[in-house]
Amino acid sequence: MILRYSTDYLITHVKGVECSGIRIKGGGLGLVRCSGTVAGVFTKNTFRAAPVTVTQEHIADGHVEGIIVNSGNANACTGKLGIENAKKMARMYAEKLGCNEKDIAVSSTGVIGVQLDMKWIEELFNTVYPQLGVNDENAWSFAKAITTTDAFTKQWGVMVGECVVAGVAKGAGMIAPNMATMLSYIFTDAKVETDELKEILKDAVNKTFNAITVDGDTSTNDTVLLVATGKKRVDVKRVKEAVTRVCSVLAEMIAADGEGATKLMRVFVRGAKNEEEAYRAARAVASSLLVKTAVFGGDPNWGRIVAAVGYSGVEIGELTLELCGKSWRADDAFSWSDTQKVRVLDRGVETGSREKARDAMRREVVEIHLDLGVGDGKACIAGCDLSHDYVRLNSEYTT
Repeated sequence: MILRYSTDYLITHVKGVECSGIRIKGGGLGLVRCSGTVAGVFTKNTFRAAPVTVTQEHIADGHVEGIIVNSGNANACTGKLGIENAKKMARMYAEKLGCNEKDIAVSSTGVIGVQLDMKWIEELFNTVYPQLGVNDENAWSFAKAITTTDAFTKQWGVMVGECVVAGVAKGAGMIAPNMATMLSYIFTDAKVETDELKEILKDAVNKTFNAITVDGDTSTNDTVLLVATGKKRVDVKRVKEAVTRVCSVLAEMIAADGEGATKLMRVFVRGAKNEEEAYRAARAVASSLLVKTAVFGGDPNWGRIVAAVGYSGVEIGELTLELCGKSWRADDAFSWSDTQKVRVLDRGVETGSREKARDAMRREVVEIHLDLGVGDGKACIAGCDLSHDYVRLNSEYTT
């Protein structure tokens, strides 16, 4: 994938946060030291991985001292031994930090149904722990350590008054509404109480990580944690806006890094009966395999888009459809070197612009703009195309 993002604020710029990590063939291990209040959102998959169960229990009191993450092995569908191994990871880190093991959050990502090699985990831990620090290199090493099939690491942060809100994420496949095959950790040095933190995170996740799709699958390990170290005071409303912004960028990075993806796709819906129906229509289009393959091939077959909206079950009036193609500028991931927007359906009538639409569909970012013509509801879902490499990557995942 050609898209790349950069940021001036990393998780190590948040006061009270230290981290480190290592990524080797077969997986990695990352550590964060972060004493503060915490909130979490987790997978809705019935088969919840052992670290999800353990972490939900550990952060129930709203406090955390550290986070330990391994990649390469999901520790999912591993029974009682899997639970015990997740607890061992927490205990191992707690002993070093001098805290209760229940103050440690644990995450895992990778292959499902394989027991953790705890000797391997301990060896990596003994390498990573002494390297805990607060420089940019530490932030990038942690971001790399938690990846699996990711093509690039994902970090983003913003300044809010005197405090920083910064996050890191991993994710590239098994991406669907209800989060993704993803781990994400958001940190701020603002002082925020646990109840407020929970509301901030829940609202942000619904608008961002729950609004991306690559392949329609929901993982066993999805975890998003928001930690506030309480070093600085700032208006909580501003913190909420910043958290949503950071989550939004991280979510789009995950969508852009969809396994085998060559293009980022955004589906904007307006004029829906309400917000719920807007999201339903946008999700149907962004999840359609026929739409995704058309985006991959640069094929302006907008009939596939209309069909997806039609089977979404939402109320539709006189439908207007525009296709917008954008190219990324190398020096700024949020600017465009050129943009082409073509209206192909105007209040239910075809405009004869299929050839112009073909050029738009060949750009690196393809936006689909739909006006359902019945109300004020609006929504946006981010996704990507579906390429030959998606099949190759996922058919060879364990081999």
